[in-house]
Amino acid sequence: MKTNFTPEQLKDAATQESEKILRTCVHCGFCTATCPTYLLLGDELDSPRGRIYLMKDMLEGGKPATPEVVRHIDRCLSCLSCMTTCPSGVHYMHLVDHARAYIEQTHKRPWHDRLVREILARVLPYPNRFRLAILAAFLGKPFKGLVGQIPHLGNRLKAMLELAPSSSPGRSPFDKPGTFPAEGARRARVAILSGCAQPVLKPGFNEAAVRLLNRHGVEVVQPKGEGCCGALVHHMGRDEESHGFAKRNIDAWIREMDGEGLDAIVITASGCGTTIKDYGFMFREDPAYAEKAKRVSGIVKDVTEYMTTLKLMEPVREIDLTVAYHSACSMQHGQQIRTEPKTLLKKAGFTVKDVPEGHICCGSAGVYNILQPEIAGQLRARKVANIERTKPDLIATGNIGCATQIGQGTAIPIVHTVELLDWATGGPMPETLEEAGFADVPLRAPVRMAAE
Repeated sequence: MKTNFTPEQLKDAATQESEKILRTCVHCGFCTATCPTYLLLGDELDSPRGRIYLMKDMLEGGKPATPEVVRHIDRCLSCLSCMTTCPSGVHYMHLVDHARAYIEQTHKRPWHDRLVREILARVLPYPNRFRLAILAAFLGKPFKGLVGQIPHLGNRLKAMLELAPSSSPGRSPFDKPGTFPAEGARRARVAILSGCAQPVLKPGFNEAAVRLLNRHGVEVVQPKGEGCCGALVHHMGRDEESHGFAKRNIDAWIREMDGEGLDAIVITASGCGTTIKDYGFMFREDPAYAEKAKRVSGIVKDVTEYMTTLKLMEPVREIDLTVAYHSACSMQHGQQIRTEPKTLLKKAGFTVKDVPEGHICCGSAGVYNILQPEIAGQLRARKVANIERTKPDLIATGNIGCATQIGQGTAIPIVHTVELLDWATGGPMPETLEEAGFADVPLRAPVRMAAE
Protein backbone atom coordinates (compact mmCIF):
# COMPACT_ATOMS: atom_id res chain seq x y z
CA MET A 1 0.00 0.00 0.00
CA LYS A 2 1.37 3.40 -0.99
CA THR A 3 1.36 5.99 1.79
CA ASN A 4 1.63 9.79 1.71
CA PHE A 5 2.63 10.90 5.18
CA THR A 6 4.65 14.08 5.41
CA PRO A 7 8.15 14.13 6.95
CA GLU A 8 6.69 16.18 9.80
CA GLN A 9 4.03 13.54 10.50
CA LEU A 10 6.64 10.78 10.48
CA LYS A 11 8.48 12.42 13.37
CA ASP A 12 5.78 10.94 15.57
CA ALA A 13 6.71 7.40 16.68
CA ALA A 14 3.13 6.09 16.52
CA THR A 15 2.67 7.46 13.00
CA GLN A 16 5.99 5.95 11.93
CA GLU A 17 4.83 2.54 13.11
CA SER A 18 1.42 2.87 11.48
CA GLU A 19 3.02 3.89 8.19
CA LYS A 20 5.15 0.72 8.23
CA ILE A 21 2.09 -1.39 8.96
CA LEU A 22 0.04 0.24 6.19
CA ARG A 23 2.81 -0.43 3.67
CA THR A 24 2.67 -4.16 4.37
CA CYS A 25 -0.99 -4.46 3.33
CA VAL A 26 -1.43 -5.77 -0.24
CA HIS A 27 -5.25 -5.47 -0.37
CA CYS A 28 -5.65 -9.24 -0.81
CA GLY A 29 -8.85 -9.41 1.23
CA PHE A 30 -8.05 -12.70 2.96
CA CYS A 31 -8.88 -10.95 6.22
CA THR A 32 -12.52 -10.46 5.21
CA ALA A 33 -13.10 -14.22 5.37
CA THR A 34 -12.39 -14.40 9.10
CA CYS A 35 -13.64 -11.01 10.33
CA PRO A 36 -16.68 -11.42 12.62
CA THR A 37 -18.24 -8.04 11.80
CA TYR A 38 -17.86 -8.50 8.06
CA LEU A 39 -19.34 -11.97 8.46
CA LEU A 40 -22.42 -10.48 10.14
CA LEU A 41 -22.79 -7.12 8.39
CA GLY A 42 -21.32 -7.74 4.94
CA ASP A 43 -20.00 -4.16 4.74
CA GLU A 44 -16.47 -3.71 3.37
CA LEU A 45 -15.93 -0.86 5.82
CA ASP A 46 -16.60 -3.31 8.64
CA SER A 47 -13.77 -5.56 7.48
CA PRO A 48 -10.08 -5.15 8.36
CA ARG A 49 -9.25 -4.11 4.79
CA GLY A 50 -11.98 -1.48 4.80
CA ARG A 51 -10.97 -0.17 8.21
CA ILE A 52 -7.35 0.03 7.07
CA TYR A 53 -8.41 2.37 4.25
CA LEU A 54 -10.38 4.49 6.71
CA MET A 55 -7.48 4.65 9.18
CA LYS A 56 -4.99 5.48 6.43
CA ASP A 57 -7.12 8.36 5.17
CA MET A 58 -7.70 9.68 8.69
CA LEU A 59 -4.08 9.49 9.83
CA GLU A 60 -2.57 10.78 6.57
CA GLY A 61 -4.97 13.70 6.46
CA GLY A 62 -4.18 14.65 10.03
CA LYS A 63 -7.83 15.55 10.41
CA PRO A 64 -10.28 14.86 13.23
CA ALA A 65 -12.00 11.51 13.02
CA THR A 66 -15.41 11.67 11.37
CA PRO A 67 -18.51 9.99 12.82
CA GLU A 68 -18.39 7.44 9.97
CA VAL A 69 -14.80 6.45 10.72
CA VAL A 70 -15.54 6.24 14.44
CA ARG A 71 -18.60 4.05 13.83
CA HIS A 72 -16.65 1.46 11.81
CA ILE A 73 -13.59 1.46 14.08
CA ASP A 74 -15.84 1.11 17.14
CA ARG A 75 -17.40 -1.98 15.59
CA CYS A 76 -14.00 -3.70 15.43
CA LEU A 77 -13.66 -6.28 18.21
CA SER A 78 -9.84 -6.32 18.11
CA CYS A 79 -10.22 -10.09 17.97
CA LEU A 80 -7.10 -10.16 15.73
CA SER A 81 -8.39 -13.04 13.63
CA CYS A 82 -7.29 -10.96 10.65
CA MET A 83 -3.69 -11.12 11.87
CA THR A 84 -3.81 -14.91 11.95
CA THR A 85 -5.23 -14.97 8.42
CA CYS A 86 -3.05 -12.26 6.84
CA PRO A 87 -0.33 -13.69 4.55
CA SER A 88 1.57 -10.38 4.56
CA GLY A 89 2.02 -10.00 8.31
CA VAL A 90 0.01 -6.78 8.71
CA HIS A 91 0.15 -5.91 12.42
CA TYR A 92 -3.44 -4.75 12.61
CA MET A 93 -3.42 -4.64 16.44
CA HIS A 94 -0.89 -1.82 16.64
CA LEU A 95 -2.58 0.06 13.81
CA VAL A 96 -6.07 -0.01 15.31
CA ASP A 97 -4.70 0.83 18.76
CA HIS A 98 -3.10 3.96 17.28
CA ALA A 99 -6.34 4.83 15.47
CA ARG A 100 -8.35 4.52 18.66
CA ALA A 101 -5.97 6.79 20.54
CA TYR A 102 -6.17 9.28 17.66
CA ILE A 103 -9.97 9.15 17.74
CA GLU A 104 -9.94 9.78 21.48
CA GLN A 105 -7.78 12.87 20.94
CA THR A 106 -9.58 14.37 17.94
CA HIS A 107 -13.25 13.33 18.10
CA LYS A 108 -15.92 14.46 20.53
CA ARG A 109 -18.36 11.63 21.00
CA PRO A 110 -22.07 12.18 21.78
CA TRP A 111 -22.73 12.76 25.49
CA HIS A 112 -24.29 9.33 26.04
CA ASP A 113 -21.30 7.55 24.49
CA ARG A 114 -18.86 9.59 26.60
CA LEU A 115 -20.89 8.83 29.73
CA VAL A 116 -20.89 5.04 29.25
CA ARG A 117 -17.18 4.96 28.43
CA GLU A 118 -16.38 7.11 31.44
CA ILE A 119 -18.36 4.79 33.72
CA LEU A 120 -16.56 1.74 32.37
CA ALA A 121 -13.13 3.37 32.67
CA ARG A 122 -13.82 4.56 36.23
CA VAL A 123 -15.31 1.31 37.52
CA LEU A 124 -14.06 -1.90 35.90
CA PRO A 125 -10.30 -1.49 36.51
CA TYR A 126 -10.91 -0.95 40.24
CA PRO A 127 -12.06 -4.10 42.10
CA ASN A 128 -13.71 -2.31 45.03
CA ARG A 129 -15.66 0.00 42.76
CA PHE A 130 -16.61 -2.97 40.61
CA ARG A 131 -18.00 -4.81 43.65
CA LEU A 132 -20.20 -1.83 44.46
CA ALA A 133 -21.32 -1.67 40.84
CA ILE A 134 -22.36 -5.33 40.95
CA LEU A 135 -24.47 -4.60 44.02
CA ALA A 136 -26.11 -1.69 42.20
CA ALA A 137 -26.70 -3.94 39.15
CA PHE A 138 -28.34 -6.58 41.36
CA LEU A 139 -30.78 -3.97 42.64
CA GLY A 140 -31.41 -2.76 39.11
CA LYS A 141 -31.93 -6.15 37.42
CA PRO A 142 -35.71 -6.25 38.04
CA PHE A 143 -36.01 -2.98 36.13
CA LYS A 144 -33.89 -3.86 33.11
CA GLY A 145 -36.94 -3.73 30.84
CA LEU A 146 -37.59 -0.12 31.80
CA VAL A 147 -33.88 0.69 31.71
CA GLY A 148 -33.70 -0.64 28.17
CA GLN A 149 -36.16 2.03 27.03
CA ILE A 150 -34.00 4.98 28.11
CA PRO A 151 -33.15 6.98 24.96
CA HIS A 152 -29.54 6.63 23.72
CA LEU A 153 -28.43 4.69 26.81
CA GLY A 154 -30.96 1.91 27.23
CA ASN A 155 -29.35 -0.89 25.20
CA ARG A 156 -25.96 -0.43 26.87
CA LEU A 157 -27.32 -0.10 30.40
CA LYS A 158 -29.46 -3.18 29.83
CA ALA A 159 -26.38 -5.08 28.61
CA MET A 160 -24.56 -4.11 31.82
CA LEU A 161 -27.41 -5.44 33.96
CA GLU A 162 -27.61 -8.68 32.00
CA LEU A 163 -23.88 -9.33 32.20
CA ALA A 164 -23.64 -8.58 35.93
CA PRO A 165 -23.77 -11.66 38.17
CA SER A 166 -26.61 -12.07 40.66
CA SER A 167 -24.10 -11.93 43.47
CA SER A 168 -20.44 -11.17 43.98
CA PRO A 169 -18.27 -13.95 45.40
CA GLY A 170 -16.54 -13.25 48.69
CA ARG A 171 -13.00 -12.01 48.76
CA SER A 172 -10.47 -14.73 48.13
CA PRO A 173 -7.62 -15.36 50.58
CA PHE A 174 -5.43 -15.47 47.47
CA ASP A 175 -6.48 -11.96 46.47
CA LYS A 176 -3.84 -10.03 48.38
CA PRO A 177 -0.10 -9.49 48.20
CA GLY A 178 1.84 -12.41 49.54
CA THR A 179 3.78 -15.56 48.78
CA PHE A 180 2.28 -18.99 48.32
CA PRO A 181 5.01 -21.61 48.89
CA ALA A 182 5.71 -24.59 46.70
CA GLU A 183 4.85 -28.06 47.90
CA GLY A 184 8.05 -30.06 48.27
CA ALA A 185 11.26 -28.83 46.72
CA ARG A 186 10.92 -25.48 44.98
CA ARG A 187 11.45 -25.76 41.24
CA ALA A 188 10.65 -22.20 40.23
CA ARG A 189 9.29 -18.88 41.43
CA VAL A 190 6.62 -16.95 39.51
CA ALA A 191 4.40 -13.91 39.95
CA ILE A 192 0.70 -14.12 39.18
CA LEU A 193 -1.49 -11.28 37.95
CA SER A 194 -4.49 -10.62 40.15
CA GLY A 195 -5.97 -8.08 37.77
CA CYS A 196 -9.23 -6.18 38.17
CA ALA A 197 -12.49 -7.81 37.01
CA GLN A 198 -11.49 -11.46 37.39
CA PRO A 199 -10.88 -11.50 41.16
CA VAL A 200 -14.32 -9.95 41.61
CA LEU A 201 -16.23 -12.19 39.21
CA LYS A 202 -14.29 -15.46 39.42
CA PRO A 203 -11.70 -15.56 42.21
CA GLY A 204 -11.63 -19.34 41.81
CA PHE A 205 -9.62 -19.01 38.61
CA ASN A 206 -6.50 -17.71 40.34
CA GLU A 207 -7.06 -19.92 43.39
CA ALA A 208 -6.92 -22.97 41.11
CA ALA A 209 -3.83 -21.63 39.35
CA VAL A 210 -1.98 -21.08 42.62
CA ARG A 211 -2.85 -24.55 43.91
CA LEU A 212 -1.83 -26.17 40.63
CA LEU A 213 1.47 -24.33 40.48
CA ASN A 214 2.25 -24.99 44.16
CA ARG A 215 1.49 -28.68 43.63
CA HIS A 216 4.04 -28.72 40.85
CA GLY A 217 6.77 -27.24 42.99
CA VAL A 218 6.33 -23.62 41.95
CA GLU A 219 6.37 -20.80 44.47
CA VAL A 220 3.82 -18.12 43.57
CA VAL A 221 4.07 -14.48 44.61
CA GLN A 222 1.46 -11.79 44.24
CA PRO A 223 3.48 -8.57 44.36
CA LYS A 224 2.38 -5.53 46.28
CA GLY A 225 1.21 -2.69 44.05
CA GLU A 226 0.09 -4.77 41.09
CA GLY A 227 -3.43 -4.43 39.62
CA CYS A 228 -5.29 -3.85 36.35
CA CYS A 229 -3.09 -4.47 33.32
CA GLY A 230 -4.56 -1.49 31.46
CA ALA A 231 -6.13 -3.47 28.60
CA LEU A 232 -9.69 -2.27 29.15
CA VAL A 233 -8.87 1.42 28.78
CA HIS A 234 -6.09 0.80 26.25
CA HIS A 235 -8.63 -0.58 23.77
CA MET A 236 -10.80 2.48 24.37
CA GLY A 237 -7.95 4.71 23.17
CA ARG A 238 -7.23 6.08 26.65
CA ASP A 239 -3.47 5.69 26.47
CA GLU A 240 -2.55 7.88 29.40
CA GLU A 241 -4.66 5.79 31.76
CA SER A 242 -3.58 2.45 30.30
CA HIS A 243 0.09 3.41 30.55
CA GLY A 244 -0.44 4.43 34.16
CA PHE A 245 -1.81 1.00 35.04
CA ALA A 246 0.98 -0.68 33.09
CA LYS A 247 3.72 1.30 34.82
CA ARG A 248 2.41 0.29 38.23
CA ASN A 249 2.58 -3.37 37.26
CA ILE A 250 6.00 -3.03 35.65
CA ASP A 251 7.37 -1.45 38.81
CA ALA A 252 5.86 -4.20 40.99
CA TRP A 253 7.26 -7.01 38.84
CA ILE A 254 10.68 -5.43 38.37
CA ARG A 255 11.04 -5.23 42.17
CA GLU A 256 10.47 -8.99 42.32
CA MET A 257 12.72 -9.70 39.36
CA ASP A 258 15.55 -7.69 40.89
CA GLY A 259 14.83 -9.06 44.37
CA GLU A 260 14.29 -12.79 44.82
CA GLY A 261 13.91 -13.25 41.08
CA LEU A 262 11.11 -14.52 38.83
CA ASP A 263 11.11 -17.35 36.33
CA ALA A 264 7.85 -16.12 34.80
CA ILE A 265 4.89 -13.82 35.22
CA VAL A 266 1.85 -16.06 34.93
CA ILE A 267 -1.45 -14.75 33.56
CA THR A 268 -4.82 -16.50 33.88
CA ALA A 269 -6.79 -14.05 31.70
CA SER A 270 -5.62 -14.24 28.10
CA GLY A 271 -6.94 -10.76 27.30
CA CYS A 272 -4.56 -9.38 29.91
CA GLY A 273 -1.75 -11.60 28.68
CA THR A 274 -1.93 -10.21 25.15
CA THR A 275 -1.59 -6.64 26.43
CA ILE A 276 1.16 -7.36 28.96
CA LYS A 277 3.19 -9.19 26.33
CA ASP A 278 2.96 -5.95 24.35
CA TYR A 279 4.29 -3.70 27.14
CA GLY A 280 7.70 -3.70 25.47
CA PHE A 281 6.17 -2.15 22.35
CA MET A 282 3.93 0.22 24.27
CA PHE A 283 6.90 1.75 26.10
CA ARG A 284 9.50 1.53 23.32
CA GLU A 285 9.90 5.33 23.26
CA ASP A 286 9.84 5.84 27.04
CA PRO A 287 13.43 6.29 28.31
CA ALA A 288 12.42 5.45 31.88
CA TYR A 289 10.39 2.32 31.08
CA ALA A 290 11.51 0.94 27.72
CA GLU A 291 14.03 -1.53 29.11
CA LYS A 292 11.94 -2.47 32.14
CA ALA A 293 8.85 -3.07 30.01
CA LYS A 294 10.86 -5.23 27.61
CA ARG A 295 12.15 -7.33 30.51
CA VAL A 296 8.64 -7.82 31.85
CA SER A 297 7.12 -8.74 28.48
CA GLY A 298 9.93 -11.22 27.94
CA ILE A 299 8.88 -13.49 30.81
CA VAL A 300 5.08 -13.25 30.60
CA LYS A 301 3.33 -16.59 30.09
CA ASP A 302 -0.28 -17.69 29.96
CA VAL A 303 -0.81 -20.23 32.72
CA THR A 304 -1.29 -23.07 30.20
CA GLU A 305 1.75 -21.91 28.26
CA TYR A 306 3.80 -22.04 31.46
CA MET A 307 2.38 -25.40 32.55
CA THR A 308 3.66 -26.98 29.34
CA THR A 309 7.19 -26.15 30.50
CA LEU A 310 6.57 -28.35 33.54
CA LYS A 311 5.82 -32.04 33.59
CA LEU A 312 2.11 -32.17 34.41
CA MET A 313 1.59 -34.84 37.04
CA GLU A 314 -0.61 -37.79 36.24
CA PRO A 315 -4.26 -37.20 37.12
CA VAL A 316 -5.32 -38.57 40.50
CA ARG A 317 -8.98 -38.60 39.52
CA GLU A 318 -10.59 -40.54 36.68
CA ILE A 319 -12.89 -37.88 35.29
CA ASP A 320 -15.02 -39.10 32.39
CA LEU A 321 -16.20 -35.77 30.98
CA THR A 322 -16.25 -34.25 27.50
CA VAL A 323 -14.99 -30.70 27.29
CA ALA A 324 -15.67 -28.22 24.49
CA TYR A 325 -12.57 -26.04 24.46
CA HIS A 326 -13.26 -22.41 23.54
CA SER A 327 -10.05 -20.69 22.54
CA ALA A 328 -10.31 -16.99 23.33
CA CYS A 329 -9.31 -14.68 20.48
CA SER A 330 -6.64 -13.14 22.69
CA MET A 331 -5.26 -16.65 23.20
CA GLN A 332 -5.26 -18.06 19.67
CA HIS A 333 -4.84 -14.86 17.64
CA GLY A 334 -3.24 -12.45 20.10
CA GLN A 335 -0.72 -14.87 21.63
CA GLN A 336 -0.75 -17.67 19.05
CA ILE A 337 -1.41 -20.25 21.78
CA ARG A 338 -3.57 -22.99 20.24
CA THR A 339 -2.63 -26.53 21.17
CA GLU A 340 -1.22 -26.19 24.69
CA PRO A 341 -4.51 -25.93 26.63
CA LYS A 342 -6.06 -28.86 24.77
CA THR A 343 -2.96 -31.00 25.21
CA LEU A 344 -2.98 -30.37 28.96
CA LEU A 345 -6.69 -31.16 29.27
CA LYS A 346 -6.23 -34.44 27.39
CA LYS A 347 -3.28 -35.36 29.60
CA ALA A 348 -5.47 -34.65 32.63
CA GLY A 349 -7.97 -37.23 31.38
CA PHE A 350 -10.64 -35.14 29.67
CA THR A 351 -12.10 -35.80 26.24
CA VAL A 352 -11.62 -32.54 24.34
CA LYS A 353 -13.70 -31.36 21.41
CA ASP A 354 -12.94 -28.46 19.10
CA VAL A 355 -15.70 -25.92 18.53
CA PRO A 356 -16.84 -25.36 14.92
CA GLU A 357 -15.90 -21.87 13.70
CA GLY A 358 -13.58 -21.72 16.66
CA HIS A 359 -11.68 -18.80 15.11
CA ILE A 360 -14.73 -16.52 15.24
CA CYS A 361 -15.09 -14.25 18.30
CA CYS A 362 -17.77 -14.86 20.94
CA GLY A 363 -18.49 -11.12 21.15
CA SER A 364 -16.96 -10.40 24.55
CA ALA A 365 -13.82 -8.48 23.53
CA GLY A 366 -13.23 -6.57 26.75
CA VAL A 367 -16.17 -4.15 27.06
CA TYR A 368 -17.39 -4.66 23.47
CA ASN A 369 -20.45 -6.57 24.69
CA ILE A 370 -21.51 -3.40 26.54
CA LEU A 371 -20.53 -0.84 23.90
CA GLN A 372 -21.85 -2.88 20.95
CA PRO A 373 -24.49 -5.17 22.54
CA GLU A 374 -26.42 -5.99 19.36
CA ILE A 375 -23.42 -7.30 17.43
CA ALA A 376 -22.05 -9.00 20.54
CA GLY A 377 -25.38 -10.73 21.08
CA GLN A 378 -25.40 -12.11 17.53
CA LEU A 379 -21.85 -13.40 17.92
CA ARG A 380 -22.68 -15.01 21.26
CA ALA A 381 -25.69 -16.81 19.77
CA ARG A 382 -23.53 -18.08 16.91
CA LYS A 383 -20.79 -19.22 19.31
CA VAL A 384 -23.20 -20.96 21.68
CA ALA A 385 -24.91 -22.78 18.81
CA ASN A 386 -21.55 -24.09 17.62
CA ILE A 387 -20.53 -25.16 21.12
CA GLU A 388 -23.82 -26.96 21.74
CA ARG A 389 -23.41 -28.85 18.46
CA THR A 390 -20.49 -30.72 20.02
CA LYS A 391 -22.74 -31.92 22.89
CA PRO A 392 -20.15 -31.41 25.65
CA ASP A 393 -20.57 -31.92 29.37
CA LEU A 394 -18.89 -28.60 30.02
CA ILE A 395 -16.96 -25.75 28.38
CA ALA A 396 -13.40 -24.71 29.16
CA THR A 397 -11.78 -21.40 28.29
CA GLY A 398 -8.84 -19.28 29.40
CA ASN A 399 -10.39 -15.82 29.58
CA ILE A 400 -12.82 -14.28 32.07
CA GLY A 401 -14.53 -12.17 29.40
CA CYS A 402 -15.38 -15.19 27.28
CA ALA A 403 -16.57 -17.16 30.31
CA THR A 404 -18.96 -14.34 31.24
CA GLN A 405 -20.17 -13.75 27.69
CA ILE A 406 -20.76 -17.39 26.73
CA GLY A 407 -22.18 -18.24 30.14
CA GLN A 408 -25.03 -15.80 29.49
CA GLY A 409 -26.16 -17.82 26.49
CA THR A 410 -26.07 -21.45 27.55
CA ALA A 411 -26.91 -23.74 30.45
CA ILE A 412 -23.73 -25.75 29.86
CA PRO A 413 -21.34 -24.89 32.71
CA ILE A 414 -18.21 -23.01 31.70
CA VAL A 415 -14.97 -23.12 33.68
CA HIS A 416 -11.37 -22.03 33.33
CA THR A 417 -8.97 -24.59 31.88
CA VAL A 418 -6.76 -24.28 34.96
CA GLU A 419 -9.68 -25.23 37.24
CA LEU A 420 -9.97 -28.56 35.45
CA LEU A 421 -6.22 -29.19 35.61
CA ASP A 422 -6.27 -28.40 39.33
CA TRP A 423 -9.26 -30.68 39.94
CA ALA A 424 -7.78 -33.59 38.00
CA THR A 425 -4.48 -33.40 39.88
CA GLY A 426 -5.92 -33.22 43.40
CA GLY A 427 -7.71 -29.90 43.83
CA PRO A 428 -11.38 -29.33 44.62
CA MET A 429 -14.15 -29.56 42.07
CA PRO A 430 -14.69 -26.21 40.32
CA GLU A 431 -17.46 -24.30 42.04
CA THR A 432 -19.36 -23.85 38.77
CA LEU A 433 -19.59 -27.62 38.31
CA GLU A 434 -20.61 -28.10 41.93
CA GLU A 435 -23.43 -25.58 41.48
CA ALA A 436 -24.49 -27.37 38.29
CA GLY A 437 -24.94 -30.62 40.21
CA PHE A 438 -21.90 -32.53 38.98
CA ALA A 439 -20.72 -35.30 41.26
CA ASP A 440 -17.13 -35.05 42.48
CA VAL A 441 -14.78 -37.88 41.60
CA PRO A 442 -12.88 -39.47 44.48
CA LEU A 443 -9.11 -39.65 44.43
CA ARG A 444 -7.86 -42.89 43.01
CA ALA A 445 -4.47 -42.61 44.73
CA PRO A 446 -2.82 -40.43 47.37
CA VAL A 447 -2.14 -36.95 46.04
CA ARG A 448 1.54 -36.33 45.41
CA MET A 449 2.73 -33.12 46.93
CA ALA A 450 4.73 -32.08 43.92
CA ALA A 451 5.45 -33.22 40.39
CA GLU A 452 8.44 -35.40 39.78
